[in-house]
Amino acid sequence: MREVEIDEETIRLGQLLKLAGIVGSGGEAKALLGTGTVSVNGERDDRRGRQVKRGDVVVADGESVRVR
Repeated sequence: MREVEIDEETIRLGQLLKLAGIVGSGGEAKALLGTGTVSVNGERDDRRGRQVKRGDVVVADGESVRVR
């Protein structure tokens, strides 16, 4: 599992996917989230604007990322 450090207390899920390098753009994030294969802390989520905080684990496109 990789760790991705953020500067603020929270980050939107779409932004995290870009920061982690899982997607290259907001459009790609929207498309990936639309597949229903992204989860946050074990629960599926398809909202780009979902606030993700430190300690959360996001699984997307076969990668696991912990927010730090």
